Amino acid sequence: METVRERRRLQTREEILAAAWTAAREDGLARLSLRDLARRVGMRAPSLYSYFPSKEAIYDAMFAYGQQEFADQVAETPRTGSPRDVFRRAAHSFFDFCVKDPVRYLLLFQRTIPEFEPSPESYRLAEQNLGKFAQFMKDCGVTDPRAIDMWTAMLTGLVSQQLSNDPGGDRWARLLDDLVDLYCDHIGL
Repeated sequence: METVRERRRLQTREEILAAAWTAAREDGLARLSLRDLARRVGMRAPSLYSYFPSKEAIYDAMFAYGQQEFADQVAETPRTGSPRDVFRRAAHSFFDFCVKDPVRYLLLFQRTIPEFEPSPESYRLAEQNLGKFAQFMKDCGVTDPRAIDMWTAMLTGLVSQQLSNDPGGDRWARLLDDLVDLYCDHIGL
């Protein structure tokens, strides 16, 4: 049974993580400052260490949280219709998830923080997401492992172009259906 103290601790950890996301969105991931983070949640920087042993642990918790959000997004994406329709919806779902929160995209898919690597526990969530995608591909009749790499390269490339060259716009989003069609033609769907 969870005690009041445990609930408060979890609530404080969640407040710290929410403040970390806000700070990262305002100042950039690599500029996350423990002193600023502590100020945002009304505590002194050394007090953060009782909730997270290091800045990397905060990044790790953010990574795990983002991977869970991604899993939730994928789970909500309808999988009805032809394989091509399903692939189109999957592409739009991934693209929208990424461009909606560029900082989360950078943390989850670009490895932009020097020397940060997710813990094995957090990285397992990313592996589970990739495994679910591999199963999705298999369910659609795609068994070539190169097809997964091709798909992820195509979509992350579009996301990167959108975020870099037309943030808030739709220049690369408009290419999604055409590229999905090319992809499906290439893999024989």
